[in-house]
Amino acid sequence: MNGFRVGEDDFELDGRPVRLLSGALHYFRVHEAQWGHRLAMLRAMGLNCVETYVPWNLHEPRPGTFHDVEALGRFLDAAREAGLWAIVRPGPYICAEWENGGLPHWLTGAVGARARTRDEEYLGHVTRWFRRLLPQVVARQHRGDAAGDGSGAGGPVIMVQVENEYGSYGSDQVYLRRLADLLRAEGVTVPLCTSDGPEDHMLTGGSIPDVLATVNFGSGARAGFDTLRRHRAKGPLMCMEFWCGWFDHWGAEHVVRDAADAAGALREILECGASVNLYMAHGGTNFAGWAGANRGGGALHDGVLQPDVTSYDYDAPVDEFGRATEKFWAFREVLARYAADPLPEPPPPPPSLGAPVSAPLTDWCPLDAVLDALGSPESEHAVPPTFEELDVDRGLVRYAVTLPGPREPYPLSVRGLRDRAVVYVDGVRADVLTEGTPTLASPVAGHARVELWVESLGRVNYGPRTGEPKGVTGGILHERQYVHGVRARALRLDAFDVPSAVRALPVSGPSQGRPGLYRGVVEVGSPGDASLELPGWTRGFVWLNGFNLGRYWSAGPQTSLYVPGPVLREGPNEVWVLELEGAGERVDLS
Repeated sequence: MNGFRVGEDDFELDGRPVRLLSGALHYFRVHEAQWGHRLAMLRAMGLNCVETYVPWNLHEPRPGTFHDVEALGRFLDAAREAGLWAIVRPGPYICAEWENGGLPHWLTGAVGARARTRDEEYLGHVTRWFRRLLPQVVARQHRGDAAGDGSGAGGPVIMVQVENEYGSYGSDQVYLRRLADLLRAEGVTVPLCTSDGPEDHMLTGGSIPDVLATVNFGSGARAGFDTLRRHRAKGPLMCMEFWCGWFDHWGAEHVVRDAADAAGALREILECGASVNLYMAHGGTNFAGWAGANRGGGALHDGVLQPDVTSYDYDAPVDEFGRATEKFWAFREVLARYAADPLPEPPPPPPSLGAPVSAPLTDWCPLDAVLDALGSPESEHAVPPTFEELDVDRGLVRYAVTLPGPREPYPLSVRGLRDRAVVYVDGVRADVLTEGTPTLASPVAGHARVELWVESLGRVNYGPRTGEPKGVTGGILHERQYVHGVRARALRLDAFDVPSAVRALPVSGPSQGRPGLYRGVVEVGSPGDASLELPGWTRGFVWLNGFNLGRYWSAGPQTSLYVPGPVLREGPNEVWVLELEGAGERVDLS
């Protein structure tokens, strides 16, 4: 029998049992010019398959406005060229430590808690999105090897996932069935699967009959598969996410996992006769401010916001620069025992920057002037509007209020503050507020103008607070009195996608380290992969030749940004830095 199918005990490919040795590699976290290299690294590690999510919010930034949906198809073509099968996990929710778990801000802003349920408004948007996306998958499904030459007519896609870890969130079986039926109606014929933690409530909430159930874990394979077998007596065993590393949060410690420990856990999975997907095989980078956030607080994930760093290296076997790590070689040794043919040698690493260079950033445009030129028109509201109401996915909002006066100094606080607010009183910086410290250190007297510059540090991507609104979601209080008449103006990050508008920003006098947009030129002799450091800078975003490298923040643990070699060119390279708190004087490439 031709094609890929789920048997009683094994996966079968064109009539033969096959074990899937897969690795997660997200096309949207890797520069397209480097896809081929990273896929070749997976093959050299001993994998026969690649898995990717699809971030809805990246591809539909506004309702009905689509951006490069075809990137998924190009990636799947690259996977086939590399000799890899492919598993596609289109969501609509993906988690992935990605902004809002991949759900568009305009969607969760409209439907709220009805997201990820059978709600007809929500499903209507999902249906429209899938009808736009799924042709990229359907045209590249594996339809068998009738020619007997291994060609895999149609493409590399052998399996598609329904939703993602739904049992960690909800229990709407009608919703899951509607999604599965939608995938079939739009032409997906390869096997479907779900993935959940190996716990009873997660498997009962997240799996549906007649769809393969897989489990996710970082260790304890035998116990995890035993739990799965209590729910599914038949079917191939698969760990859809073997967490071989982990991700980092700003202001926390860098997380690593011992290579020998991870290799031992991988060996246990394979000794169980199971298939596996390494999460991550290569993590890549959260370019352009797309990193998500989590919440602490134990099982309910209802505590303090924990924004994710820009690097998604994940302590993966192939690091952020595409290099083989100790974990790569340990995994290769384990996987080689299950390979039908000798493993190819890893390809050489991509070229690196020829020589370290620095660039002073002397052109400066104050933050107010950047907002005037690139931001939305100012609007007035009775109470502070959320980022969703202002149509802001990634970026910042300036909220301005006038305190009545004369009145004596009173505490000024912000209810429902998300993320971080830099506060100015009559043009003078007064404090930085967060969810945990929502009140200014010093009382404020009226009459006074108060500005709050609030930046989204990433929407929650996991748990019951996924989709929560951003910005000021409550109100601004002077003593116990709400302050009304709030003026708001938004600056979306995608406003910087128009280089001519950024170059036209007016240049002011000495910056004295103040917030704003800084510009300069770095001269490169031999382009290649590089690290960018920002000594003395505090928090913001960096662009190189118009490519948004992502967020930097002196809070650590990340201290530099990855620069893909294809972004650089020989000779002058434009650098823009949007600093939101306190600036340095130069940037360094090495």
